[in-house]
Amino acid sequence: MFGTGTPLFTFRGPLGIPVQIGGTILLLPLIFIAIGDMEYIQYSLIFVALLIGSIFLHELGHAMACRAQGVPVRRIVLHGGGGFCEHVGATTARQQELIVAMGPVVNLVIWAIASLVAPMFDAGMLRWAVHWLATINLFLALFNLLPVQPLDGGKLFRLGLMRLCTPLTATRIAGTVGFVFAILWLPGMLWLYLNVGLVLLFFPPIKHHYQMMRLKG
Repeated sequence: MFGTGTPLFTFRGPLGIPVQIGGTILLLPLIFIAIGDMEYIQYSLIFVALLIGSIFLHELGHAMACRAQGVPVRRIVLHGGGGFCEHVGATTARQQELIVAMGPVVNLVIWAIASLVAPMFDAGMLRWAVHWLATINLFLALFNLLPVQPLDGGKLFRLGLMRLCTPLTATRIAGTVGFVFAILWLPGMLWLYLNVGLVLLFFPPIKHHYQMMRLKG
């Protein structure tokens, strides 16, 4: 399972937060090199570096929201399927809303800045890299807002429902919507790969959404 097991290495990141790199992250450059043109391998490696860096900043956004609210952060983990920020102790629903939302917010800020800066560079590798930095972060923001667990969108959807109904009802509704998305996920990913060339190493858990949908009071 992504994100579990012994990390490849660990370092102390911003704010003194431990950052663990899982061995499965090596799958990313291998995949992009395999599906790319060997003549332009440097572009594939730059793309992967931008992707990993953007995922790290996304998770750092979660961590900063934790710290801003006095919630201790245990670690940030990056792996082949993405990453996660693990905090310590219980949090309220309102605290969770800010913590969860800050990941996509960081990506949208990077997208906006990179989109404004890219035209300032002459055509070349640097402009190409800044353009793709913007594209990657817009994709990460929109992708993470899909209403499935454990993506931020699935968590925010349930938290938003909890403002309107009981936690049990919110969980059932979020589980039902997530279950439908999970069932349609594989054919959707096949379509994206065949028509766009997009490869994702993430699959929403069907069983988990089913359990949410069938949760008893």
